[in-house]
Amino acid sequence: MMEKLDKRDRAPVFRTRLAEAMAARGVTQAALARQTGVDRSTISALLQPGTRLPNAQLAADCAGALGISADWLLGLSGRPEPIADLLAASLTLTEAPRALIDERIFAWHQEAAGYKIRHVPATLPDMLKIRAMVEWEYTPQLGRTAEQAIGAFEDRLRWMRGAGSDYEIALPVHELTAFATASGYYEGLPADLRLKQLQHLIALCDQLYPSLRLCLFDARKLFSAPITIFGPQLAVIYVGRHYLAFRDSARVETITQHFDTLVREAEIGARDMPAHLRTLCKRVA
Repeated sequence: MMEKLDKRDRAPVFRTRLAEAMAARGVTQAALARQTGVDRSTISALLQPGTRLPNAQLAADCAGALGISADWLLGLSGRPEPIADLLAASLTLTEAPRALIDERIFAWHQEAAGYKIRHVPATLPDMLKIRAMVEWEYTPQLGRTAEQAIGAFEDRLRWMRGAGSDYEIALPVHELTAFATASGYYEGLPADLRLKQLQHLIALCDQLYPSLRLCLFDARKLFSAPITIFGPQLAVIYVGRHYLAFRDSARVETITQHFDTLVREAEIGARDMPAHLRTLCKRVA
């Protein structure tokens, strides 16, 4: 948060930032005077020590001519970008292909390497799936390229597991129940494959805790769309064919608080997951 400046202190800040912006953009005093419709002597005076702040119209005109934020120029903001540019950068809509290898998601994982990643997946999280599960799920759409795609997918998983990020994953209780009983999305999934996948999850929970924490929440009490929070700087909501990606700190914090509520109110916590998974193994049989 910007420290609030006394009005008397804004004049030297304005003078310094105006000079910096002009130098960065190669704009001369004469050029800025033409663009703002004032005399060159007026611009020269703005850059002199001891000069008072200009009126709001001239400050806005200078900011507009230089492509910067008037608030930044006046010492009211720490970011020089105009507010429209900040808003455009803080929210992006990115296509979300139905694909095993999503380069955008992988790039976000690379960007967040070393940070904690919080995740509510749409189905079982891809990074926890065994190869046979990936083949069952994606081979129908990959066709003859399945082997190559799955190999590339496994390469990315190895990178993610070695990136130094902690992963906290929250799933609705009904998702794993549907998986164990081959209902809904998982209809037709062979019992031996379901059992191997559940045993793999047990092994991961036992071996990787606390760097991997998996919990289950009751969707009848708390609902969540699929989301991923990549450290403190990026939160992504999956809406089917697109990702909504937020980079402004307020929205990232709000989505993080939502995720933390899912964990805090979880029906099955991370420490109890192995026991719950073993119970689900019995339901497969």
